[in-house]
Amino acid sequence: MNWERNIVIKSKPELERMRAAGRLNARALEAVKNAIQPDVTTAELNAIADEIIRKQGGVPVFKGYGHPPYPASICVSINEVLVHGIPGKRKLKEGDIVSVDCGTLLDGFVGDAAFTVGVGEISPQAQHLLQVTEQALYVGIAMMHPGSRTGDVSAAIQKFVEGQGYYVTREYTGHGVGRQMHEGPQVPNYGTPGRGVPLRPGMTIALEPMVLVGTPQTRVLADQWTVVSADGSLTAHFEHSVAVTEDEPLILTLP
Repeated sequence: MNWERNIVIKSKPELERMRAAGRLNARALEAVKNAIQPDVTTAELNAIADEIIRKQGGVPVFKGYGHPPYPASICVSINEVLVHGIPGKRKLKEGDIVSVDCGTLLDGFVGDAAFTVGVGEISPQAQHLLQVTEQALYVGIAMMHPGSRTGDVSAAIQKFVEGQGYYVTREYTGHGVGRQMHEGPQVPNYGTPGRGVPLRPGMTIALEPMVLVGTPQTRVLADQWTVVSADGSLTAHFEHSVAVTEDEPLILTLP
């Protein structure tokens, strides 16, 4: 993909449609979060999100995406799994941390968001990792205004995360979002201030810090989707779809 050529500026009515998709996506994620507890399977979480999205007229945009086609409606990534964990028979257990990523197509537009949460009581390190990763998302969002460049957003995330002693992934990035799940611009979680694509009102970006405890290195498992930390250390992932406006950034995937 030529990321710079694939940037689509959204009108105000289109942003309203993206906000509707984002709200539905948020409802699905909230229902999944409320169901997370020991002994629940990742397949059960997937079924919850799928039902909510479809009953409200949406389409789970992850299902069938890519090569090989992704087989589920959400990604459920546990502990050392950074992203793209495939739901199945695995049961959650006390002390796990679980990342859930969900994308919803509604009325021609996509909402894409993710969160990480603990199952029951988690370790102090895991709790700190979650706090840092979520805060990194909002540090990045705060930079999303006209006059900034994508490199300013990326650098802010990187500086914050590395300042807390963690690592950002180099292989997986934030991205534009709209009528397609992946549009331009590409927004890595590392970068150089003053570089990259200038941000303009109407640009919509799925910003998603992906943070690792022990290493920035990852590897992909044999299913060709599941991405894990190379050293088996903990990971976390938070994401919102955000619009650049003339004023403050508009988060499109809040409830």
